[in-house]
Amino acid sequence: MTQVHAGRPDAAFWRGKRVLLTGHTGFKGAWLALWLQRLGAQVTGLALAPATEPNLFELAGLAGDMDHRLADIRDAAVVARVVQDTRPEIVLHLAAQALVRESYRDPVATYATNVMGTVHMLDALRQHAGTRVAVLVTTDKVYRNHEWHHPYRESDELGGHDPYSASKAASEIAISSYRDAFLSDQGLALASARAGNVIGGGDWAADRLLPDAVRAWQRGDTLQIRRPQATRPWQHVLEPLAGYLCLAQALWQDAALAGAWNFGPHAHERATVQQVVELARGAWGGGAVHYENEATGPHEAGWLALDTSKAQAQLALQPRWSLEQTVQRSMRWYRAHKDGAAARALCLTDIEAWEAAV
Repeated sequence: MTQVHAGRPDAAFWRGKRVLLTGHTGFKGAWLALWLQRLGAQVTGLALAPATEPNLFELAGLAGDMDHRLADIRDAAVVARVVQDTRPEIVLHLAAQALVRESYRDPVATYATNVMGTVHMLDALRQHAGTRVAVLVTTDKVYRNHEWHHPYRESDELGGHDPYSASKAASEIAISSYRDAFLSDQGLALASARAGNVIGGGDWAADRLLPDAVRAWQRGDTLQIRRPQATRPWQHVLEPLAGYLCLAQALWQDAALAGAWNFGPHAHERATVQQVVELARGAWGGGAVHYENEATGPHEAGWLALDTSKAQAQLALQPRWSLEQTVQRSMRWYRAHKDGAAARALCLTDIEAWEAAV
């Protein structure tokens, strides 16, 4: 298939576009809101209040340059009203309960947010004929994990052991159903985006590797690592966000690209938790670590990687930063922020560096 874009977000495309971004108060959502603002989009954000203190959304001062709406995507009427009120041309749906261990603690809320929240957005779009493109973000963990030592392709079987993974796999089925039953016929190009593990500055969520490391080392504590040999497709947060933006651009031009898409690093860049921790420790300048027994805690996948050849071939997308660069940039962000640098400026510097990378 002919390539429809050159692998980077296009300001000429996004300038003035009405974009509804859900989950804009979260880590990835805040980065994406800032990038969309920089590209000149008219952004409406729909999300819960920020879940952590501190949080990137408030530190970067994002609310002043967008239509910032606090609401719960589990409320179908609210979601429908926001879609009707704002008449988005493009929807980027990131709102989710995004933590595996939290899904064990509260599976009902996880399913309600990740499955029914997605269905509420899909049904709101069914009732609004003006939206042209929607990219709904799921996760790399939607695949039934057989612990295969080869990357998962978009056509592989869906599934999930933990409630988080299973809820995201279920949302993929809902997305496919709404696309086939309703949205394709009304001219909406609908895609799902499955991204690998993201890291970068400005994340303060619990039970995430680099935020846990930064918290521990700033206090002078020992970082506790549950599964040091767990292997994941780590990438800087800007890599999948660029994928979502480029996918939306491509869908605008060619609705036949609707479907599922993987976004992640090159296969050779997958790494264990221990490898990432050691890179982080080196970039931070030291820090104590204790690697626990492999069996500690509830079940989590041991080996996971994504086949991103579809995005490389059809969207001309290539990861721009190596794992080492990704970890170094992330830790540099946290260190600079600790030393007084403004979060917004740090993010814009990284966005500009990513755009300039070859």
